[in-house]
Amino acid sequence: MSWNDPNASSEAQKYDNPIPSRELILSTINEHGEITHQQLAKAFNIADPDQFDALGNRLKAMTRDGQVNRDGRPYRYRTVTQHDIVTGTVTAHPKGFGFVLLSDMPDLFLHEKQMRWVFNGDTVEAVGTSTDNRGRTEGRIVDVVERRQNHFIGTLAHDEDGYCVELGSPNNHQPITVTEDNVQAFNAKQGSPVKVDIIDWPNQHEFATGKITEVLSDDNDRELIIETTLLNYDIPSEFSEAALNQANDYKEPTEKDLKGRVDLRELPLVTIDGEDARDFDDAVFAEKRSGGNYRVLVAIADVSYYVTPNSPLDQNAYERGTSVYFPHQVIPMLPEVLSNGLCSLNPNLDRLCMVADIKISRAGKITSYEFYPGVMHSQARLTYNQVNAYLENPKDSSVPKSLTENKEVKKSVDTLHQLYELLLKKREERHAMEFETVETYIKFNEKGGIEAILPRTRGDAQKLIEECMLLANTCAANFALKNELPVLYRNHDKPDGEKSMRIHEYAKNFGLSFPEENPTQADYQRIIEATKERPDAISIHSMLLRSMMQANYSPDNIGHFGLAYDEYSHFTSPIRRYPDLMLHRAIKAKVTNAKQPVMDFSLEGAGMQTSDTERRAEKASRYVESWLKCHYMKDHVGEEFDGVVTTVTNFGLFITLTDLYIDGLVHISNVGDDFFVYDEQQQQLIGKDRGTVFGLGDLVKVKVAGVNMDLLQIDFGLQAKLQSSKMNQTKKDHSNSSQPNRSSTSKDQPKKSPAKRSGSRGGRGSSKKS
Repeated sequence: MSWNDPNASSEAQKYDNPIPSRELILSTINEHGEITHQQLAKAFNIADPDQFDALGNRLKAMTRDGQVNRDGRPYRYRTVTQHDIVTGTVTAHPKGFGFVLLSDMPDLFLHEKQMRWVFNGDTVEAVGTSTDNRGRTEGRIVDVVERRQNHFIGTLAHDEDGYCVELGSPNNHQPITVTEDNVQAFNAKQGSPVKVDIIDWPNQHEFATGKITEVLSDDNDRELIIETTLLNYDIPSEFSEAALNQANDYKEPTEKDLKGRVDLRELPLVTIDGEDARDFDDAVFAEKRSGGNYRVLVAIADVSYYVTPNSPLDQNAYERGTSVYFPHQVIPMLPEVLSNGLCSLNPNLDRLCMVADIKISRAGKITSYEFYPGVMHSQARLTYNQVNAYLENPKDSSVPKSLTENKEVKKSVDTLHQLYELLLKKREERHAMEFETVETYIKFNEKGGIEAILPRTRGDAQKLIEECMLLANTCAANFALKNELPVLYRNHDKPDGEKSMRIHEYAKNFGLSFPEENPTQADYQRIIEATKERPDAISIHSMLLRSMMQANYSPDNIGHFGLAYDEYSHFTSPIRRYPDLMLHRAIKAKVTNAKQPVMDFSLEGAGMQTSDTERRAEKASRYVESWLKCHYMKDHVGEEFDGVVTTVTNFGLFITLTDLYIDGLVHISNVGDDFFVYDEQQQQLIGKDRGTVFGLGDLVKVKVAGVNMDLLQIDFGLQAKLQSSKMNQTKKDHSNSSQPNRSSTSKDQPKKSPAKRSGSRGGRGSSKKS
């Protein structure tokens, strides 16, 4: 041995043929800045092949452990410094691995061993170590900066090692051990749902330890999954005592509250919402003006009057960021005394509001607008179904008298409909996107089980309210930009180059052109129009939607690509979205000549917070909906259903059941008696031997093979191909022999294809979330 190693004796005791210790390797790399394996061996005068290989293995281990980084070919090693450490949030996958989510660089992949340290949502410091064969940068956790939660809900389990609480997704990789005494103290039974608090956090050698604090009843799975999801996604569900006290101190508006407000109580303002809506945050009114021009008023609940800056209510609202909508429950951003009471524009009550008063030419162009605080008195609480029925047949007996027998309300609704038809033409002119997609809602029976999964329909009532909200949002954005107000804009960037190229290749299926980069709204709309009447339109448009970037909140306006607006904000839902509340405050301060409020947070921080809480709410809502559907399908294993291919991957086909709108996977191994190859450009699986083709829009019959509640995955077996879409005809003439599982060809049509609707995706059946 020709190197001076302070740890030589230790190395000699461990190995018959010792090599330099990690400490010596690190100091040597530091001296050189960076160095290859070959150069390092030369520095240590290592010529023996076994020692050379051992040195290479040690370098690999040091890379894995985050002591050194390696780049290039051949690998050049350098020591990890503080500059290499990044901070991010852990997102866990049900299969045990995870990622460190980073805002300004690619995410770090975490192996199962690294995930032993953490739970989903923890904030960590980590370093990138190496790149795996899939091109992912692997990460090593250096330190856990912050734990997202220390309360969990799981199922009590027992094995030869003792008791533990097994958690649901996304934390099911991380059981929490509990003592037998703790279990006996609560008389908890194996398989019971329990709440557990963390005592000691996990490490690479031991799981976390905790203590059971409550045994839950599993009589109502729906309620339990909500509580579990709120904990797993760190969604606040309890308001602080100070916030509740503040909310409860407010009373019905008095003359003092009306001072300085425009009195709109005589105008026939009405609310139009869904059947199940409980909070009414917007009211509308329209009238004709001279020369065929229009005036439209969008009155929004004046939440800012009650939720004062930096108050307990405001702090709770900022923490939540948004209301969270589950299929059968809402976790509101504000206490119900406000969200369903004083800040809800209930009929026949005086309510404080912020008003967007907009003038529109007969050509559909906004000619002027103004904002002001007002007081209103809603003359009717109308539903979408009622207004749609009225627009179809004004004498329909199901239409309430508050519409048919109030001449002013009736006149306003008629004018709103005329204005909508005008604005619809303007929407088409600017090429705002109108995708054919399906949005569903779950109908429950008296016992809390799923009775049906139904498509939401969108008639003219929904669309005219949507256009009114878009008017108010764009005017608010324009006002904020002109006056340089401290607000957040609702940004939606254009698709990136990779996604554009994917659509470029896919559009060739329809003989349509699409740019390889920098697409415009008109490019998308051309494909939408060309395919909207096809039976596979929903599958095609879903793929187009997936090519879009995610919308977010930011203090810098870049416009909204999907809606084709150069400037856009959120103004119309301050009851359930914090950015809307911020915008109300800023506009009110400007129009009343008051000082802009000084907040406890920065605008940049608010943009990140509200974007993150929106994502969190969406993930939680999707998780609960997926859980409910999987729970429902457990009772239908072995049954057959008709479905349509909605996604094609290299590992199989995702099928949406046409009557239930539930998605499941036909794994490629269960597609049929052929060797299938995935064609990404055509979005098809193509049989190499028989030429069988499966692609978007194909109608199929499937059998429910199984349901995995941990992965929330439904597995289908393919029984027959009922009908090919126009793009996916069999390449060879094997119409009988090409059927999966040797089933004969069925010429029967499915009962029905998934229902279509136009517009953007969003909660509550409208694009108020756009």
